[in-house]
Amino acid sequence: MPECGSPAGPVDDVEAVTRAVLTASRLLVAVSARSLAAVEDRVTLPQFRMLVVLSTRGATKLVVLADLLRVAPSTAMRMVDRLIAAGLADRRTNPANRRETLLRLTDEGRRTVEDVTARRRAEIAAIVERLAPRQRAALVEALSAFNEAGGEPLVRDPEPPPLGWSADGSRVPGR
Repeated sequence: MPECGSPAGPVDDVEAVTRAVLTASRLLVAVSARSLAAVEDRVTLPQFRMLVVLSTRGATKLVVLADLLRVAPSTAMRMVDRLIAAGLADRRTNPANRRETLLRLTDEGRRTVEDVTARRRAEIAAIVERLAPRQRAALVEALSAFNEAGGEPLVRDPEPPPLGWSADGSRVPGR
């Protein structure tokens, strides 16, 4: 069987694959931006990433959250203050250590993550539905291999997709 190629070159050409992944990445960023459009008056993309980390990790100390997001604690605090003002997160004293404060999502914050995730999932599903079954199978195989090579764990339902974060909320190396 002849090697399948694209207008950019054969499939085993690293540059051609890189261009295809960059193009797909551009599409996925656009889908992500559209999924956030309904809440963009309340939350920025970095703040949404914080919401996603809190939704996957649960109650978290500020210093841990800042480390996971790879931002300074002062930056994380400003983000948290905005999320608290928007009613999406709150602070609670750690029952195990009364000197510590834990940050967590409010019900509204959880609904926000779920709503944005549902919009993103619906738009991606609409794109995938336009593929032939054979193409879908090939895409699953290719993306699974790509994710494994990049160290990204599989997203489990109904867990929200992590936007460049692993399932435990830690930043994926190399991103």
